[in-house]
Amino acid sequence: MDVIELTRRLIRFDTVNPPGREDACARFVGQQLKAGGFNVSYHAFAPGRTSLIAHSPVTDDEDAPIVLSGHLDTVPLGSAPWRHDPLAADLLDGKIYGRGASDMKAGVAAMVMAALVEGPQVPVTLVISAGEETGCEGARFLAAEQRLPMQARALVIGEPTANQPLIGHKGALWLELEATGRSAHGSQPELGDNAIHKAAEAVNRLAHYRFDGFSHPLLGKPSLNVGTIQGGSNINSVPDRALIGVDIRSVPGLGHNVLRQDLEALCGDLVRFRNLTDMEGFASDPQDPWIQMVSKLVTPYVEELPVPRAAPYFTDAAPLAAACNRPPTILLGPGEPSQAHQTDEYVFTRRIEDALAIYRKILRS
Repeated sequence: MDVIELTRRLIRFDTVNPPGREDACARFVGQQLKAGGFNVSYHAFAPGRTSLIAHSPVTDDEDAPIVLSGHLDTVPLGSAPWRHDPLAADLLDGKIYGRGASDMKAGVAAMVMAALVEGPQVPVTLVISAGEETGCEGARFLAAEQRLPMQARALVIGEPTANQPLIGHKGALWLELEATGRSAHGSQPELGDNAIHKAAEAVNRLAHYRFDGFSHPLLGKPSLNVGTIQGGSNINSVPDRALIGVDIRSVPGLGHNVLRQDLEALCGDLVRFRNLTDMEGFASDPQDPWIQMVSKLVTPYVEELPVPRAAPYFTDAAPLAAACNRPPTILLGPGEPSQAHQTDEYVFTRRIEDALAIYRKILRS
């Protein structure tokens, strides 16, 4: 099986999250690696939500492994009709179509094939995770269970970057804010305590919040978005409960605990806070010798010369890097960034082949 066929095989597993169902796909990947001599273990954070860790047959106490990592779950198909069956992995005019083609089963396939070729000669660990799309549950479970290498030489995440190395991404702090009040008949609102009014005031205060003094040379400023608001059960009652969903994208140096305390002080007694997702960002040193080596290595395979870049979204990099003693870390994969989460998602076959060559060179280096 070559890397193109492996990509197509992976796309044909339905791992749309929710619900996920990564187990069958994870075990298929594990079978390929086990046949290549890898020591494979499976770790489920919930029924059917299986991640795998695979260590190459080469072990060296003096040399920590390079960790290659990708996720198996994909986002839902969306409401727009697809011209290509999202689970058929159609190959047409140099593109493979399907949900997860770019984000990121092509990256997983290239990593697996690179490890199978180079693994007998160099220490490499693959971390193939479940549940990345909804908060990195699989990677965070592996970190909490201490299943990951305590030291890693470097960490490569196969997110769709068109094979450009990205050396950082923002963190994510998702909060649920709850406003409570007292119900009353809508014709006598003075007898109640309107939770939606409190929520609206809290949203107004959040809209004017500024991250003064916090900026990162690579990632820029943090951001805050009020993404959801729910409240009330019927139009002719005073609502006694309202919920606000807040999405904060942070930068290294902005501590989430301190930020939450600041926002709680801003909102006062209008709402109560609860963390939904809490992941720090990361930024590798662009002057790190390994980072510079990778930048030179990918130059023949990309249209633009690599320069320090970062991503605004979150990935498994944050929990994995923290668990592996924060090695130099990059996001680098064959998928097209513009195709992630899109209808009729596709990946170029030439990018997959280039990614395989790049990963092999990274391992050999």
